[in-house]
Amino acid sequence: MRNKFRMPPALATLATLAMVAVVGCGSTAATPTAAPVATPAPTDVPVATAPPAATPAPSVAFSAGTDDGKTITMWTRAATQFQATALVAAYNATHKNQVNLTIVPTDDMQAKVGAAAGAGSLPDIISGDVVFMPNWTSQGLFTDITSKISALPFASTLASGPIKASTTAGKAYGVPFIMDLSVWVYNKDLFTKAGLDPNKPPTTLKEFDTDARAVNKLGGSVKGSFFGGNCGGCEVFTWWPSIWADGQQVMSADGTSSMLNSDEAKAVYAIYAGEFKDGIVAASSKTETGPTWVSFFPKGNIGIMPYPGSLLGSIPSTVNFGVAPIAGLNGGQSTFVGGDAVGITANSKVSDEAWNFLAWTLSDYAQVEIVAKGGNIVARSDLANNKYAAADPRTVTVNQVAAKGVTPLAKNFGQTFNDPNGPWLVLTRDAVFNGASSSKIDSDNAAVTKSLAGQ
Repeated sequence: MRNKFRMPPALATLATLAMVAVVGCGSTAATPTAAPVATPAPTDVPVATAPPAATPAPSVAFSAGTDDGKTITMWTRAATQFQATALVAAYNATHKNQVNLTIVPTDDMQAKVGAAAGAGSLPDIISGDVVFMPNWTSQGLFTDITSKISALPFASTLASGPIKASTTAGKAYGVPFIMDLSVWVYNKDLFTKAGLDPNKPPTTLKEFDTDARAVNKLGGSVKGSFFGGNCGGCEVFTWWPSIWADGQQVMSADGTSSMLNSDEAKAVYAIYAGEFKDGIVAASSKTETGPTWVSFFPKGNIGIMPYPGSLLGSIPSTVNFGVAPIAGLNGGQSTFVGGDAVGITANSKVSDEAWNFLAWTLSDYAQVEIVAKGGNIVARSDLANNKYAAADPRTVTVNQVAAKGVTPLAKNFGQTFNDPNGPWLVLTRDAVFNGASSSKIDSDNAAVTKSLAGQ
């Protein structure tokens, strides 16, 4: 059986170019099952969605909504373009309806959606970072699909995080589209050279630090670890799981108050601050804003680092790597369950046709033969142990940790945690690079709370 984590060279190059900042989730480029047709660098233009070569017909018929030959317009962010393009291409090859997909630069997505909403010119479908959905649904941008979701024969198996994030006043406006979660990846060959057991990844954040330091002693171009130190979205995606694993929350349940000055949080910051101070991570970690934060590990000279589960397919087969759940300082496991949710906009005149596409993306065929076969994370728990996942223990690890994950929700998440001028990035840079005192972190956390409250 082929290595399911091997990406064709051309796609690997594209994936590296498209590794944009994880926005709360993640959400990052994903590996398609077949090369999508003419996927350009993100320029906010429609993507050609002619069927890929040899796209097989669905093995099991599935129908919901209407398939009568309408054109459906759709926007997705560049961070998730590969998997989105693969799903659209396979759908277009097997349906009368045709989805016209536009890739929007990730950093432009919020502004573009806001402008289109104000002008009443939204596309039929929007796939967006799951953390933005509470804000968008509260503004009435999407069509209520509660009853449609409930009518799906596999409704109870759908990943709940994206649906909860897309629910306002008891009505659901979105479903899972592209799943992502955070894990640790480590280079087994570098572990062996450093005298570490390549079959025993760290089970605590302290062990993560110890292992990174051991690998760093190899010297030369090898570094123990790497992180996106100037990327707020990267940090929430990869650091918060260590806080959750220690039993601490990062926000109040309603997403209006920050708890990111807890003792557990401060201890997590201290680990990463120590690694930067001692040169365990590359100096560029301090300035990494997101576009290339995951491009270092695939080069084979990083010992261990947090990583998006959806991008395991971008790691070349020449890198002998392992996967481990993100742990807390002293144990436990957690992950940031992110990715994209997708919904039908209130402007759509072809909502039944749009639902035909959304429902199909969640079908057995799409989830197994497109998503899982491409080495990506399925959105249905009943398909987690599919034939492709079972073939690789690394995928099993990813699927298992998903059950321990969290999707944090806050109406003002983007402006607080993803905005490069937001208060979260001030806090982390103070804590990790500026030697901030505990009281300074406390005051920075107060600013995070003000932003969450919309003040």
